[in-house]
Amino acid sequence: MQLITQSTEISDTLDYFTGSIILVDKPLEWTSFDVVNKIRYKLKHYHKIKKIKVGHNGTLDPLATGLLMIFTGKYTKMIPEMDKTDKSYEAIIKFGAETNSFDRETEEIKPMSIEHLTEEKIKLALDAFIGEQQQEIPFYSASKQNGVAMHRMIRRGIEPERKFKTVVFHEIELLDFDPPYCKIAVKCSKGTYIRTLARDLGRRLETSSYLYGLIRTAIDSYALEDAVNLDSFCTKLECLEYRSK
Repeated sequence: MQLITQSTEISDTLDYFTGSIILVDKPLEWTSFDVVNKIRYKLKHYHKIKKIKVGHNGTLDPLATGLLMIFTGKYTKMIPEMDKTDKSYEAIIKFGAETNSFDRETEEIKPMSIEHLTEEKIKLALDAFIGEQQQEIPFYSASKQNGVAMHRMIRRGIEPERKFKTVVFHEIELLDFDPPYCKIAVKCSKGTYIRTLARDLGRRLETSSYLYGLIRTAIDSYALEDAVNLDSFCTKLECLEYRSK
C-alpha cells in the first residue's frame, strides 16, 4: 500500500494514479472538499492528465483542523470501508453560552452561570456519555433533508426537521479545566458530531456550552503526528513537475 506521510520522500517514483493514501493535516477554515480539490488539481498537473479520482473518508468542519485521509486513483475504492473506522479528537468546550451551530460559526446565546462547575462534576457528566447514544444532528451540517443540505436550508430561513443518529463513544477523558473552558479527548464511532457532544455536556451540567476548538488526532490507527502539511506537499509536487519539464 502506498501511504504518504510526513516522513515520505516526495519523489517521481510515487504513483498517485495507480493509488495512494495521503495523510493530511487539514488547515483551519478549509473545508474537506477544499483539500480534495487542491490535491486533485496538483495531481492532474503533475501526471499531465485531465482526470484523476481523489476523495476522503471523513469530513472535518471548516473550524476544525487535524487528520484527513486523502485517497487517490484506484485507492478511492477503499473509502467506503475505511469510512467505518473510529475517530479520535481533542476538543475545547466553552461553558456559559450556546450557539445555534453548536460551535464558533454563529453568535453566542443563552448566557448561564458556571460557578457550580468542578472537575469532578465534568468528569462524571462525561462518563455518562460512554456507550451508545442518540445524538442530534446540528442544523448547520451537510446532512440532507429532501436532497438539500440542512445548513443550506437554515441559511435560507427554512428550519429543518430535527434528526437524530446513533453513535458510540468509546472513550472520553477530561484533559484540563480552566473556566470557562475545558479540554477533552474523545474516541468515537464514525459520523459522531463533537459539536453536539459539546452542547449536550453543558445541558447535562445544567449550564450552556459549545464547541470552541477541535482537532482530529487519529483515524483508526493513523495518527495526526504523521500527517503532511498541505502547502508543503503541494510545493514538493510543483518542484517535481518543474524539474520534469
